[in-house]
Amino acid sequence: MASATIGSAMRARLLSSPAFACRQCQRIRLIPTLRTPLHSAQYSTSQTPSKLQSILLKSSKPGTILLSRTRSSVLESIGTVKSAYRRLATSTIESNAAAAVTTKATKSSSFPDISEKVVGYWLLGSAGLVFAIVVLGGLTRLTESGLSITEWKPVTGSLPPLSDADWESEFSKYRNSPEFRILNPTMNLEEYKFIYYMEWTHRLLGRVIGLSFVLPAIYFVARRKVSKSMALKLGGIALGIGFQGFIGWWMVKSGLQDDLFQKPGSHPRVSQYRLTAHLGAAFAVYSAMLYAGVSVLRENRLLKDPKKAVELLTKRRIGALIPLRIFVGLVSLLIFTTAMSGALVAGLDAGLVYNEFPMMGTGLAPPVSELLDPFYSREPPPHGDLVWRNMLENPTTVQLDHRILATTSFFTVLALWAYGARLRRAKVLTPEAKKGILGLVHLVSIQVALGIATLIYFVPHSLASLHQANSLALLTGCLVLGSRVWVPRALLKVAEKRVALMGRSTKAAVKKVKTPDMAM
Repeated sequence: MASATIGSAMRARLLSSPAFACRQCQRIRLIPTLRTPLHSAQYSTSQTPSKLQSILLKSSKPGTILLSRTRSSVLESIGTVKSAYRRLATSTIESNAAAAVTTKATKSSSFPDISEKVVGYWLLGSAGLVFAIVVLGGLTRLTESGLSITEWKPVTGSLPPLSDADWESEFSKYRNSPEFRILNPTMNLEEYKFIYYMEWTHRLLGRVIGLSFVLPAIYFVARRKVSKSMALKLGGIALGIGFQGFIGWWMVKSGLQDDLFQKPGSHPRVSQYRLTAHLGAAFAVYSAMLYAGVSVLRENRLLKDPKKAVELLTKRRIGALIPLRIFVGLVSLLIFTTAMSGALVAGLDAGLVYNEFPMMGTGLAPPVSELLDPFYSREPPPHGDLVWRNMLENPTTVQLDHRILATTSFFTVLALWAYGARLRRAKVLTPEAKKGILGLVHLVSIQVALGIATLIYFVPHSLASLHQANSLALLTGCLVLGSRVWVPRALLKVAEKRVALMGRSTKAAVKKVKTPDMAM
């Protein structure tokens, strides 16, 4: 019994020895006051000495002073870690709040607030196909191939003639058209195949555009990858594509009617009114696709940070930029109108009269008697339709109108550039808008040069095609510039809503965050 008591005493003494104690226990035994938890308020790392630091500094033992310095550095490190932890936690909470807001906004409705990025890229690709068919359509008209196919077969017409008998059948139909009898009476089968393939390729590309737009649009809407407003826009664009195909056949049909070419010297061609409607519909479909695609990509880019999106869109709403937005809209409308007047020039072959610039004969404009010729009036004297019919049917007057509109567009764009320079000096114009205006100046300068060259060289196919393509590029520049200065109200509302939801979610999450105890 005594030996057991002695053994217990010896074990207790050995265990209480420094050799059997960890460093943490040794420090606690050396300074009893260190038993207070590390995250206590009295161990603050501020400039004011804490109670513990004062006790340690008053101590005369060198080991105690060294321990106090070590302790102070450790506390500073702990404070730094705590601060970093709080910043990381807050950042994570804000990110999670943004994701939660996006998910909540998506689940709250059958359609999301914004469309997915892939929809924007698809719309831009569709716009590129429309751009290509506009250029191909211009070449088809320049080569006088548009009347080579005399029937409209939306489904079976997708395949070209596959046998000699099929080719002969198509050629016999073309030989009954006014264009063959009046213009091409000596055309052989090989020459006919060239113009046939030009028109067939044009129509085939139109079918490709229709299918490549309608089918993905149905998928995106069914899978709720687009916003509700974008779903309506896609429906409108799809209807526009179908209407465009109808206008195309309506236009071709006008060149196949014998009653339009009974006057002496009349030239078989499609109606310039229907040609203008056909080109105008193509420009409208292209503009809708392009602007919708740019809008989708802009929404996804800005809403990555809703706070910055609100700041940027709010800056665009300042009063100094309102005249600029109106100016850009007027320039876009003017350029579209000029392009449509160019369609009248193409439909009437008005580019083959007065092939000089800037003069038209002996002056800047032909005589009034030539500009307002009673020959084009269909009403008896005093010819109530004299003015508007000459403006739309007289090749000389139509060319003068196009010259006036083109010159006005050029100087209007230069005025826009000068106004933009004034806003830039006032530090109001954004760098993106500055680049857009400068790009517009370059495009309109190229367009004027191509127009003059096309006129002087008697409308060669290459220059005429480039002139038409650049007109659509010029309209593209206007739309891109508009997207950089116009303020989409729907996007601003979505951004403000997300900022508000993020603020509430962040505050609620921060209250729940508890800094874990960090023991040494």
